[in-house]
This record gives sequence, C-alpha cells and structure tokens, in this order.
Amino acid sequence: MAHRWNNDLTAADVTPYKTFLNRRQIMAGMAGVGLGTIAGPLMAAEEELKPNTWEEITSYNNYYEFGTGKEDPAEYAHKLTIDPWSIKIDGMVDNPGDYSFGDIMAKMTVEERIYRFRCVEAWSMVIPWNGFELADLLELAGVQSGAKYVGFETLVRPSEMHGQKYPVLDWPYVEGLRLDEAMHPLTIMATGIYGKDIPKQNGAPMRLVVPWKYGFKSIKSIVRITLTDKEPPTSWNKANAREYGFYSNVNPTVSHPRWSQASERKIGGGLFAKRVPTLNFNGYEEDVAGLYDGMDLAEFF
Repeated sequence: MAHRWNNDLTAADVTPYKTFLNRRQIMAGMAGVGLGTIAGPLMAAEEELKPNTWEEITSYNNYYEFGTGKEDPAEYAHKLTIDPWSIKIDGMVDNPGDYSFGDIMAKMTVEERIYRFRCVEAWSMVIPWNGFELADLLELAGVQSGAKYVGFETLVRPSEMHGQKYPVLDWPYVEGLRLDEAMHPLTIMATGIYGKDIPKQNGAPMRLVVPWKYGFKSIKSIVRITLTDKEPPTSWNKANAREYGFYSNVNPTVSHPRWSQASERKIGGGLFAKRVPTLNFNGYEEDVAGLYDGMDLAEFF
C-alpha cells in the first residue's frame, strides 16, 4: 500500500533475544546506579546475557489495571479473558461497528509484517513487533473528512483486572493521537513480539505502538477506537497535566519536571555503560518531524 514505511533497521539492530529476556535483571541493577532517563533508542547489544525464563521476561511491566507494582501484571494478568475479543470503532467513520479480533486479523494477514522499531517502554531497546499499520484498520472503518483525532480506550473489567478496583487512574485508560500521527506508517497495531503472541501483561491481544513517543502512549488491550474532530482526553494528562502532555514525543531538550531527558543509558552495554545523548523523536526525527512543523514543542509536549 502507498503509505508503507521503508524500514531502515536490520536484524543487526534488534536487541538480542537473550538481552530482551533479561530486562528485569538489568533494570533492577540500574535502579541502584541512577538510571535517570528511560528514553531513546537502543542499537544491538555487544554482549549477550544469561536468558531468563518467559515468566521473568514479562515480569517488569507498567499496566496499572493489574496493579501499580512492576511485577503485578505478570502475577495477575493471566486472569484476563482475551477470547473472544472485539474492538468498537465509532465516531466519524463510514463503517462503525464491533470488529472482532479474528476478523481484523483475517483482513490484515496479508499485510502483517515484522517492524524492527527503536522503542520506549520502561526500558530502551529495539524490539521486533509483529503487527500492521494502524492506517490499514482505520481505512477499513472509513475515516470521514472532518475527523482530526483518534481516541483509544482500554478494557474495563474489574473482575479480571483487579487494579481497576482502585482509583489510581480515572478508568478506563484512554489515549489519543492526532489523525496524521495515527495514519503515519510508523504507527502500528502490534499483535506479537519476536513472532509470538503478545502476553497478556504486555497488552494482548492488540496494542498501539508509536515509536517516536514515550511508552505510556502505547495503550494496551484496546477495545474502542473513536474518530473525532476534538482532541481526546489521555489518562496521564488527566492525572497530571503538568508532567504529561497530549503529544508525549521524545524530546531531549524538554526536561520532565522531575528529571532530565537529555541522555540515556543503553540496555545491553552493562551497568556502567556510558551515557549518550537521547535522540530527538527517539531517532525518528527524519520520518516524523514534519508532523510538527511550526509547533512549539516545549509548549505542545
């Protein structure tokens, strides 16, 4: 399709599988030496680390629907029922309705591919996501000409997502993109990691990935997508607008109110790896900077 992104990363850029699996151990060690910032890209690690079990690799997650502790999602997410699953697409679209996960995947199978993205979650690395461009799904729904934004919503099911029993955030978790951001070929709906289905604690069965933004922008377990002409609310902006703006772009020149975002430490380089400058837009400046021409990115952060 015409909007396809030309992936310039190769297999050599991907964080080694063993390093990816060992992230919990690395993050625990970094906490003791002052991680500072978790933003930015990671190229291939130079040393391989002892792999953890599958349970260990998925135990360091931010997913407040299952609790605020990093290990809570891995402990409790198994309770989540993801089959059957559907996504309601509504608002300013020609074909509103409930789209089952199975039907979506059947329509996207031909176009599904692996995206080797520099990604920001609770660590920085390069992850090969399996998925398809969000633009393909939105085109399936038929975006109307007046739409300017895309809103996203996570499942609310306190019986299975016990963190939702507490007012940590205003449930449901919601996110949003400007329409041009959503239609950009770098923006994908991820359904797998390393060729395997996304684990429940990582956002199964389908999550958003926007690689030039911070990880909290990549909403998990999506059940609703709404096309609108008004800027949609986002959970972290609602919780603390001073610290979390609508755009959430990786911008090393704008400090978080409580820490600098100007440099990063690469996972895989050892606990005492040299800090390096954080790349603007997480290394995708050439691809996405044009989306923000004329904007004050310190004001629209």
